[in-house]
Amino acid sequence: MLATLVRRLGDLDLAEEALAEAAARALEIWPTEGVPSKPAGWLITTAWHRALDRLRREQTGQAKLALLANTPPSESEDDRLALIFGCCHPSLAEPVQVALTLNAVCGLTSQEIALAFLMPPASMAQRLVRAKAQLKKDNVRFTMPEPEDYPQRLPAVLSVIYLVFNEGYLASSKTQPQRRELAREALDLSRELARLMPGEPEVAGLTALIELQEARAVTRFDDEEQLVLLENQDRGLWDAALIRSATARLDRAMARRRPGPFQLQAAIAALHAGAPSTADTDWLQIHMLYSALHEQTGNPVALLNRAVATRYLWGPERALSDVDALTERLGSYRLFHATRGEMLQALGRAEDARAAWQRALDLATNPAERAFIASRLATASRQ
Repeated sequence: MLATLVRRLGDLDLAEEALAEAAARALEIWPTEGVPSKPAGWLITTAWHRALDRLRREQTGQAKLALLANTPPSESEDDRLALIFGCCHPSLAEPVQVALTLNAVCGLTSQEIALAFLMPPASMAQRLVRAKAQLKKDNVRFTMPEPEDYPQRLPAVLSVIYLVFNEGYLASSKTQPQRRELAREALDLSRELARLMPGEPEVAGLTALIELQEARAVTRFDDEEQLVLLENQDRGLWDAALIRSATARLDRAMARRRPGPFQLQAAIAALHAGAPSTADTDWLQIHMLYSALHEQTGNPVALLNRAVATRYLWGPERALSDVDALTERLGSYRLFHATRGEMLQALGRAEDARAAWQRALDLATNPAERAFIASRLATASRQ
Protein backbone atom coordinates (compact mmCIF):
# COMPACT_ATOMS: atom_id res chain seq x y z
CA MET A 1 0.00 0.00 0.00
CA LEU A 2 2.80 2.38 0.88
CA ALA A 3 4.61 1.57 -2.36
CA THR A 4 1.46 2.33 -4.38
CA LEU A 5 1.04 5.71 -2.70
CA VAL A 6 4.71 6.65 -2.97
CA ARG A 7 4.74 5.83 -6.67
CA ARG A 8 1.98 8.37 -7.32
CA LEU A 9 2.85 11.01 -4.72
CA GLY A 10 6.62 10.88 -5.16
CA ASP A 11 7.04 11.73 -1.47
CA LEU A 12 7.86 8.99 1.03
CA ASP A 13 7.13 11.07 4.14
CA LEU A 14 3.76 12.27 2.82
CA ALA A 15 2.76 8.74 1.83
CA GLU A 16 3.73 7.31 5.23
CA GLU A 17 1.83 9.98 7.13
CA ALA A 18 -1.27 9.68 4.94
CA LEU A 19 -1.32 5.89 5.27
CA ALA A 20 -0.92 6.16 9.05
CA GLU A 21 -3.89 8.55 9.17
CA ALA A 22 -5.94 6.16 7.04
CA ALA A 23 -5.09 3.26 9.36
CA ALA A 24 -6.10 5.34 12.38
CA ARG A 25 -9.40 6.17 10.68
CA ALA A 26 -9.98 2.49 9.92
CA LEU A 27 -9.50 1.63 13.59
CA GLU A 28 -12.18 4.17 14.44
CA ILE A 29 -14.93 3.13 12.03
CA TRP A 30 -14.34 -0.49 11.01
CA PRO A 31 -15.34 -1.94 14.42
CA THR A 32 -18.83 -0.44 14.02
CA GLU A 33 -19.30 -0.24 10.23
CA GLY A 34 -17.50 -3.47 9.40
CA VAL A 35 -14.36 -4.22 7.39
CA PRO A 36 -14.79 -3.28 3.70
CA SER A 37 -14.65 -6.00 1.07
CA LYS A 38 -11.33 -4.64 -0.16
CA PRO A 39 -9.58 -3.27 2.93
CA ALA A 40 -6.30 -2.49 1.17
CA GLY A 41 -8.12 -0.53 -1.51
CA TRP A 42 -10.09 1.36 1.16
CA LEU A 43 -6.88 2.30 2.97
CA ILE A 44 -5.15 3.41 -0.23
CA THR A 45 -8.12 5.55 -1.27
CA THR A 46 -8.47 7.12 2.16
CA ALA A 47 -4.74 7.79 2.40
CA TRP A 48 -4.77 9.26 -1.11
CA HIS A 49 -7.47 11.78 -0.19
CA ARG A 50 -5.69 12.63 3.07
CA ALA A 51 -2.51 13.33 1.08
CA LEU A 52 -4.37 15.55 -1.39
CA ASP A 53 -5.99 17.47 1.47
CA ARG A 54 -2.58 18.11 2.96
CA LEU A 55 -1.21 19.33 -0.36
CA ARG A 56 -4.14 21.72 -0.71
CA ARG A 57 -3.34 23.24 2.69
CA GLU A 58 0.33 23.72 1.87
CA GLN A 59 1.47 26.47 -0.42
CA THR A 60 4.36 24.36 -1.66
CA GLY A 61 1.93 21.55 -2.44
CA GLN A 62 -0.17 23.49 -4.93
CA ALA A 63 2.15 22.81 -7.86
CA LYS A 64 2.33 19.09 -7.07
CA LEU A 65 -1.44 18.91 -6.60
CA ALA A 66 -1.94 20.22 -10.11
CA LEU A 67 0.09 17.31 -11.48
CA LEU A 68 -1.93 14.65 -9.65
CA ALA A 69 -5.22 13.27 -10.82
CA ASN A 70 -8.01 12.98 -8.27
CA THR A 71 -8.49 9.31 -9.11
CA PRO A 72 -6.96 7.14 -6.35
CA PRO A 73 -3.97 5.07 -7.46
CA SER A 74 -4.37 1.36 -8.14
CA GLU A 75 -1.92 -1.30 -7.01
CA SER A 76 0.68 -2.58 -9.45
CA GLU A 77 3.00 -5.59 -9.31
CA ASP A 78 5.97 -3.28 -9.82
CA ASP A 79 5.10 -0.89 -6.95
CA ARG A 80 7.28 -2.60 -4.35
CA LEU A 81 10.27 -2.89 -6.67
CA ALA A 82 9.82 0.73 -7.72
CA LEU A 83 9.90 1.76 -4.05
CA ILE A 84 13.04 -0.34 -3.48
CA PHE A 85 14.81 1.19 -6.47
CA GLY A 86 13.78 4.66 -5.27
CA CYS A 87 15.18 4.03 -1.81
CA CYS A 88 18.36 2.72 -3.44
CA HIS A 89 18.95 5.96 -5.33
CA PRO A 90 22.67 6.70 -5.94
CA SER A 91 22.41 9.94 -3.95
CA LEU A 92 22.42 7.80 -0.79
CA ALA A 93 25.30 5.70 0.48
CA GLU A 94 24.67 1.97 0.13
CA PRO A 95 24.25 1.25 3.88
CA VAL A 96 21.69 4.08 4.04
CA GLN A 97 19.89 2.70 0.98
CA VAL A 98 19.59 -0.69 2.65
CA ALA A 99 18.38 0.73 5.97
CA LEU A 100 15.79 3.00 4.34
CA THR A 101 14.37 0.20 2.23
CA LEU A 102 14.09 -2.15 5.19
CA ASN A 103 12.10 0.57 6.94
CA ALA A 104 9.94 1.78 4.05
CA VAL A 105 9.28 -1.43 2.16
CA CYS A 106 9.21 -4.01 4.93
CA GLY A 107 8.10 -1.94 7.90
CA LEU A 108 11.07 -2.83 10.10
CA THR A 109 11.52 -0.40 12.97
CA SER A 110 14.67 1.64 13.47
CA GLN A 111 15.47 -0.60 16.46
CA GLU A 112 15.21 -3.78 14.38
CA ILE A 113 17.37 -2.30 11.63
CA ALA A 114 19.89 -1.01 14.17
CA LEU A 115 20.35 -4.57 15.44
CA ALA A 116 21.14 -5.75 11.92
CA PHE A 117 23.66 -2.91 11.47
CA LEU A 118 25.11 -3.25 14.98
CA MET A 119 24.49 0.42 15.83
CA PRO A 120 22.41 2.36 18.42
CA PRO A 121 18.70 2.66 17.57
CA ALA A 122 18.75 6.46 18.02
CA SER A 123 21.53 6.77 15.45
CA MET A 124 19.60 4.60 13.01
CA ALA A 125 16.45 6.69 13.48
CA GLN A 126 18.42 9.84 12.64
CA ARG A 127 19.91 8.13 9.60
CA LEU A 128 16.45 7.27 8.29
CA VAL A 129 15.17 10.83 8.77
CA ARG A 130 18.16 12.28 6.92
CA ALA A 131 17.77 9.75 4.10
CA LYS A 132 14.13 10.66 3.50
CA ALA A 133 15.01 14.35 3.54
CA GLN A 134 17.77 13.77 1.00
CA LEU A 135 15.46 11.95 -1.39
CA LYS A 136 12.91 14.75 -1.09
CA LYS A 137 15.57 17.39 -1.68
CA ASP A 138 16.81 15.55 -4.79
CA ASN A 139 13.22 15.13 -6.05
CA VAL A 140 13.77 11.40 -6.48
CA ARG A 141 11.01 9.64 -8.44
CA PHE A 142 9.78 6.33 -7.05
CA THR A 143 9.41 4.60 -10.39
CA MET A 144 11.20 1.71 -12.03
CA PRO A 145 14.48 2.97 -13.53
CA GLU A 146 15.41 2.44 -17.13
CA PRO A 147 17.09 -0.94 -17.80
CA GLU A 148 20.46 0.73 -18.38
CA ASP A 149 20.31 2.10 -14.83
CA TYR A 150 19.72 -1.30 -13.19
CA PRO A 151 23.41 -2.19 -12.65
CA GLN A 152 24.12 0.99 -10.68
CA ARG A 153 21.39 0.27 -8.15
CA LEU A 154 21.36 -3.52 -8.28
CA PRO A 155 23.91 -4.30 -5.50
CA ALA A 156 21.92 -2.38 -2.90
CA VAL A 157 18.60 -3.83 -4.11
CA LEU A 158 19.95 -7.36 -3.83
CA SER A 159 21.35 -6.62 -0.37
CA VAL A 160 17.98 -5.31 0.75
CA ILE A 161 16.06 -8.36 -0.44
CA TYR A 162 18.65 -10.62 1.19
CA LEU A 163 18.39 -8.79 4.52
CA VAL A 164 14.60 -8.94 4.35
CA PHE A 165 14.84 -12.69 3.92
CA ASN A 166 17.33 -13.00 6.78
CA GLU A 167 14.98 -11.10 9.09
CA GLY A 168 12.20 -13.50 8.14
CA TYR A 169 14.48 -16.55 8.38
CA LEU A 170 15.69 -15.70 11.89
CA ALA A 171 14.13 -12.57 13.35
CA SER A 172 16.09 -10.01 15.35
CA SER A 173 12.98 -9.53 17.48
CA LYS A 174 13.04 -10.63 21.10
CA THR A 175 9.48 -11.94 20.88
CA GLN A 176 9.31 -14.15 17.78
CA PRO A 177 11.82 -16.62 16.32
CA GLN A 178 10.93 -16.13 12.66
CA ARG A 179 8.81 -13.84 10.49
CA ARG A 180 7.44 -15.97 7.70
CA GLU A 181 5.68 -13.04 6.02
CA LEU A 182 9.04 -11.31 5.49
CA ALA A 183 10.63 -14.46 4.11
CA ARG A 184 7.77 -14.83 1.63
CA GLU A 185 8.01 -11.14 0.74
CA ALA A 186 11.70 -11.55 -0.07
CA LEU A 187 10.95 -14.60 -2.18
CA ASP A 188 8.29 -12.71 -4.14
CA LEU A 189 10.56 -9.71 -4.66
CA SER A 190 13.50 -11.79 -5.81
CA ARG A 191 11.35 -13.71 -8.29
CA GLU A 192 9.86 -10.48 -9.63
CA LEU A 193 13.35 -9.04 -10.03
CA ALA A 194 14.47 -12.22 -11.80
CA ARG A 195 11.55 -11.81 -14.20
CA LEU A 196 12.61 -8.24 -14.97
CA MET A 197 16.33 -9.09 -15.29
CA PRO A 198 16.57 -12.62 -16.73
CA GLY A 199 20.14 -12.12 -17.91
CA GLU A 200 21.61 -11.04 -14.56
CA PRO A 201 23.22 -14.07 -12.85
CA GLU A 202 23.40 -12.54 -9.36
CA VAL A 203 19.64 -11.93 -9.39
CA ALA A 204 19.14 -15.59 -10.28
CA GLY A 205 21.68 -16.56 -7.63
CA LEU A 206 19.82 -14.67 -4.89
CA THR A 207 16.48 -16.10 -6.01
CA ALA A 208 17.88 -19.63 -6.02
CA LEU A 209 19.42 -19.07 -2.57
CA ILE A 210 16.11 -17.96 -1.08
CA GLU A 211 14.23 -20.79 -2.78
CA LEU A 212 16.69 -23.37 -1.43
CA GLN A 213 16.39 -22.01 2.09
CA GLU A 214 12.61 -21.85 1.84
CA ALA A 215 12.54 -25.49 0.69
CA ARG A 216 13.89 -26.47 4.13
CA ALA A 217 11.97 -23.90 6.20
CA VAL A 218 9.34 -26.32 7.48
CA THR A 219 11.95 -28.33 9.40
CA ARG A 220 13.95 -25.48 10.95
CA PHE A 221 11.74 -25.21 14.03
CA ASP A 222 9.89 -27.85 16.03
CA ASP A 223 6.29 -27.64 17.25
CA GLU A 224 7.40 -25.50 20.18
CA GLU A 225 9.30 -23.11 17.86
CA GLN A 226 12.67 -24.35 19.04
CA LEU A 227 15.56 -24.38 16.58
CA VAL A 228 16.36 -27.70 14.93
CA LEU A 229 19.94 -28.06 13.67
CA LEU A 230 20.48 -29.04 10.05
CA GLU A 231 21.89 -32.42 11.08
CA ASN A 232 18.67 -33.21 12.99
CA GLN A 233 16.15 -32.03 10.40
CA ASP A 234 13.86 -34.51 8.66
CA ARG A 235 15.11 -34.25 5.08
CA GLY A 236 12.10 -36.18 3.86
CA LEU A 237 9.98 -33.12 4.62
CA TRP A 238 12.06 -30.79 2.45
CA ASP A 239 10.39 -29.50 -0.73
CA ALA A 240 12.18 -31.66 -3.32
CA ALA A 241 10.47 -29.99 -6.30
CA LEU A 242 11.50 -26.53 -5.15
CA ILE A 243 15.06 -27.75 -4.56
CA ARG A 244 15.23 -29.11 -8.12
CA SER A 245 13.87 -25.94 -9.71
CA ALA A 246 16.13 -23.69 -7.61
CA THR A 247 19.19 -25.80 -8.48
CA ALA A 248 18.28 -25.60 -12.17
CA ARG A 249 17.95 -21.81 -11.86
CA LEU A 250 21.38 -21.68 -10.22
CA ASP A 251 22.93 -23.89 -12.93
CA ARG A 252 21.68 -21.52 -15.62
CA ALA A 253 23.12 -18.55 -13.74
CA MET A 254 26.52 -20.20 -13.17
CA ALA A 255 26.68 -21.11 -16.88
CA ARG A 256 27.10 -17.37 -17.60
CA ARG A 257 30.56 -17.55 -16.00
CA ARG A 258 30.08 -14.43 -13.86
CA PRO A 259 30.04 -15.89 -10.34
CA GLY A 260 29.11 -13.54 -7.51
CA PRO A 261 28.47 -13.77 -3.77
CA PHE A 262 24.83 -14.80 -4.06
CA GLN A 263 25.59 -17.52 -6.58
CA LEU A 264 28.31 -18.87 -4.29
CA GLN A 265 25.97 -18.89 -1.29
CA ALA A 266 23.30 -20.58 -3.37
CA ALA A 267 25.83 -23.22 -4.44
CA ILE A 268 26.58 -23.93 -0.77
CA ALA A 269 22.85 -24.15 0.01
CA ALA A 270 22.39 -26.52 -2.96
CA LEU A 271 25.07 -28.85 -1.63
CA HIS A 272 23.33 -28.99 1.75
CA ALA A 273 19.92 -29.45 0.13
CA GLY A 274 21.13 -32.25 -2.13
CA ALA A 275 23.03 -34.23 0.50
CA PRO A 276 21.33 -37.33 1.94
CA SER A 277 22.80 -36.60 5.39
CA THR A 278 25.23 -34.34 7.22
CA ALA A 279 27.93 -37.01 7.09
CA ASP A 280 27.48 -37.43 3.33
CA THR A 281 27.67 -33.69 2.59
CA ASP A 282 30.46 -32.54 0.27
CA TRP A 283 32.27 -30.55 2.95
CA LEU A 284 35.40 -30.09 0.84
CA GLN A 285 33.41 -28.34 -1.88
CA ILE A 286 31.66 -26.22 0.75
CA HIS A 287 35.04 -25.31 2.25
CA MET A 288 36.26 -24.18 -1.17
CA LEU A 289 33.10 -22.18 -1.85
CA TYR A 290 33.39 -20.31 1.45
CA SER A 291 37.00 -19.49 0.58
CA ALA A 292 35.85 -18.09 -2.77
CA LEU A 293 33.09 -16.15 -1.03
CA HIS A 294 35.58 -14.54 1.33
CA GLU A 295 37.84 -13.64 -1.56
CA GLN A 296 34.96 -11.82 -3.25
CA THR A 297 33.45 -10.08 -0.24
CA GLY A 298 36.12 -9.91 2.46
CA ASN A 299 33.37 -10.80 4.95
CA PRO A 300 34.88 -12.64 7.95
CA VAL A 301 31.57 -14.50 8.51
CA ALA A 302 32.45 -16.54 5.43
CA LEU A 303 35.59 -17.71 7.22
CA LEU A 304 33.57 -18.51 10.35
CA ASN A 305 31.23 -20.68 8.29
CA ARG A 306 34.22 -22.26 6.56
CA ALA A 307 35.50 -23.30 9.98
CA VAL A 308 32.40 -25.49 10.38
CA ALA A 309 33.40 -27.31 7.19
CA THR A 310 36.94 -27.53 8.55
CA ARG A 311 35.64 -29.38 11.58
CA TYR A 312 33.97 -32.05 9.45
CA LEU A 313 37.05 -32.38 7.25
CA TRP A 314 39.97 -32.16 9.67
CA GLY A 315 38.55 -32.07 13.20
CA PRO A 316 37.59 -29.52 15.88
CA GLU A 317 41.16 -28.60 16.90
CA ARG A 318 42.03 -27.19 13.48
CA ALA A 319 38.59 -25.62 13.23
CA LEU A 320 39.05 -23.89 16.60
CA SER A 321 42.31 -22.44 15.38
CA ASP A 322 40.49 -20.98 12.37
CA VAL A 323 37.78 -19.53 14.61
CA ASP A 324 40.23 -18.01 17.10
CA ALA A 325 41.96 -16.20 14.24
CA LEU A 326 38.73 -14.21 13.79
CA THR A 327 38.51 -12.96 17.40
CA GLU A 328 39.40 -9.37 16.63
CA ARG A 329 37.02 -9.11 13.69
CA LEU A 330 34.02 -11.00 15.10
CA GLY A 331 34.33 -10.60 18.85
CA SER A 332 30.93 -8.91 19.13
CA TYR A 333 29.13 -11.43 16.89
CA ARG A 334 27.02 -13.99 18.75
CA LEU A 335 27.58 -16.80 16.25
CA PHE A 336 31.34 -16.43 16.58
CA HIS A 337 31.07 -17.34 20.26
CA ALA A 338 28.47 -20.05 19.59
CA THR A 339 30.69 -21.67 16.97
CA ARG A 340 33.68 -21.41 19.27
CA GLY A 341 31.64 -23.03 22.04
CA GLU A 342 30.86 -25.98 19.75
CA MET A 343 34.54 -26.51 18.97
CA LEU A 344 35.62 -26.19 22.60
CA GLN A 345 32.95 -28.61 23.75
CA ALA A 346 33.99 -31.13 21.11
CA LEU A 347 37.55 -30.90 22.45
CA GLY A 348 36.41 -31.53 26.03
CA ARG A 349 37.27 -28.01 27.24
CA ALA A 350 34.06 -27.61 29.23
CA GLU A 351 34.99 -24.49 31.20
CA ASP A 352 36.09 -22.58 28.10
CA ALA A 353 32.98 -23.80 26.27
CA ARG A 354 30.75 -22.45 29.06
CA ALA A 355 32.39 -19.03 28.77
CA ALA A 356 31.90 -19.01 25.00
CA TRP A 357 28.26 -20.07 25.23
CA GLN A 358 27.58 -17.48 27.93
CA ARG A 359 29.00 -14.72 25.74
CA ALA A 360 26.88 -15.94 22.82
CA LEU A 361 23.80 -15.88 25.05
CA ASP A 362 24.57 -12.32 26.16
CA LEU A 363 24.64 -11.17 22.54
CA ALA A 364 21.65 -13.12 21.18
CA THR A 365 18.16 -11.58 20.90
CA ASN A 366 16.08 -14.13 18.98
CA PRO A 367 14.07 -16.22 21.49
CA ALA A 368 14.60 -19.56 19.73
CA GLU A 369 18.29 -18.85 19.32
CA ARG A 370 18.58 -17.89 22.99
CA ALA A 371 16.82 -21.09 24.04
CA PHE A 372 19.18 -23.17 21.91
CA ILE A 373 22.28 -21.40 23.26
CA ALA A 374 20.99 -21.78 26.83
CA SER A 375 20.59 -25.53 26.30
CA ARG A 376 24.16 -25.74 25.03
CA LEU A 377 25.36 -23.74 28.05
CA ALA A 378 23.51 -26.10 30.38
CA THR A 379 25.09 -29.12 28.67
CA ALA A 380 28.56 -27.62 29.03
CA SER A 381 27.88 -26.83 32.69
CA ARG A 382 27.09 -30.48 33.43
CA GLN A 383 30.40 -31.69 32.02
